[in-house]
Amino acid sequence: MVIFDSSTLILLARTEVLEVFIANFTGQVLIPEKVKEEVLVKDGTEMLQVAALIEGGQISVLRVSDRKLLQKLVEDFNIDLGEAEAITLALQKRGAMVATDDRNAIRACKLLKIDFITAIAILIRAAEKKLFSRSESLLKLEKLEAIGRYKKSIIADAKKQIKGG
Repeated sequence: MVIFDSSTLILLARTEVLEVFIANFTGQVLIPEKVKEEVLVKDGTEMLQVAALIEGGQISVLRVSDRKLLQKLVEDFNIDLGEAEAITLALQKRGAMVATDDRNAIRACKLLKIDFITAIAILIRAAEKKLFSRSESLLKLEKLEAIGRYKKSIIADAKKQIKGG
């Protein structure tokens, strides 16, 4: 089970990795209501793509009821409500992984002992599973680099992994 925050969902949709990931992922793909709100407000193809995946049942939307925990996560880790809802759901659903590229949300996951994955890690795994060719994966990584906020060392490491070195 993987629970997405907005940024990672949008990054994967914009790089055309999201649908391939979902089609090849055997577990449930979930988003909190706040993430749905945040993504469906934006104009663009990723909004249409995510809306279609929700409508088709490939992405399930869940409501978070523990408002106290949400507020505590927002304050303690300086994260937005979407990230806080994703982490709250992960705490409620044992064994769930959070898909996030937000530095503070990653820090929260580490401290709370929640497994997490980033858009780049998802792309690398897709390349390893040969869901994309090596050149296609490198192009998608370039696009992630252009639209995401990644350190150069993370991109360089990802390139090396995709190239198989």
